[in-house]
Amino acid sequence: MTEKILVTGGAGYIGSHTTLLLLEAGYDVVVVDNLSNSSLESLRRVEEITGKSVVFHRMDIRDKSRLGSVFAENDFEGVIHFAGLKAVGESTQIPLDYYEQNVFGSINLLQVMRKYHCHNIVFSSSATVYGDPASVPITEDFPTSTTNPYGSSKLFVEEIMRDLSRSDEQWHIVLLRYFNPVGAHKSGLIGEDPAGIPNNLMPYISQVAVGKREKLSVFGDDYPTNDGTGVRDYIHVMDLSDAHVKAIEKINSLAGVSTFNLGTEKGYSVLEMIKAFEKGSGEPVPYQIVARRPGDIAECWADATLARNHLGWKATRGLEQMVEDSWRWQSNNPDGYGV
Repeated sequence: MTEKILVTGGAGYIGSHTTLLLLEAGYDVVVVDNLSNSSLESLRRVEEITGKSVVFHRMDIRDKSRLGSVFAENDFEGVIHFAGLKAVGESTQIPLDYYEQNVFGSINLLQVMRKYHCHNIVFSSSATVYGDPASVPITEDFPTSTTNPYGSSKLFVEEIMRDLSRSDEQWHIVLLRYFNPVGAHKSGLIGEDPAGIPNNLMPYISQVAVGKREKLSVFGDDYPTNDGTGVRDYIHVMDLSDAHVKAIEKINSLAGVSTFNLGTEKGYSVLEMIKAFEKGSGEPVPYQIVARRPGDIAECWADATLARNHLGWKATRGLEQMVEDSWRWQSNNPDGYGV
């Protein structure tokens, strides 16, 4: 029998790319998403690319009765949990919304999973749980601390899942701590389509290159890095999505809670990203240096040895492909999904 996976937030950026790879790997996929920062068009295009269908329910994971009805109708092998609010800056303005959606929503999901005897979950966490690391590269045993409510909400859910695992050994939980997802599917049909002003660097750069925005603001050029701008570990969304599929494939052999960094183990500065994008797109990316953003750190990149050893996973796509795929998506879809 084909295994069935529930993907929460499956119409979003990483969720849609992961749904695509799950379908290609032969899984049946059910998606729940409230479409607050995503588009149903992404799933229509996933179906177009794969030639397979996705069962979709428009709902919020905070709605326990509706979520329960989805579990009652399906026998899920596991859950990949993306649903949540994700903008660092916004989280400092509306922290209660972040805690309600990300923490309460996750508790709701776990309670429904327990009721229907589904004990396998892969959780979309974040490198923000490391706060401002004392050194790089970052390994999973680094101390955790956060500098914003978004990061705190991810860390709280990690702790809730650890407590749950300690209370009941039936649970198999994988925590995936992402660094900076970029890129798009090679078809150019699905990619990142942020609502409003982008919070992340790559979609902002591509919107400047396509003429949608006038210029990029670079927050600070006085960090202790090679060119003074912040250094981050950028990872192609297809590599990131592949890690989720591998986690679901291996989850029954992983006892308790397993935590993995997902990154390329290499850092690029903001100015290096701008230059790479100009080269790959052939378009200028005008920028201005402005003051540092509060909460930003100088540099962070991953040590991904554990994911390599336990999931058999490694990032394979370099900066050139990240830029090429981002530009194909943006230039083919200047207004995103436009729906």
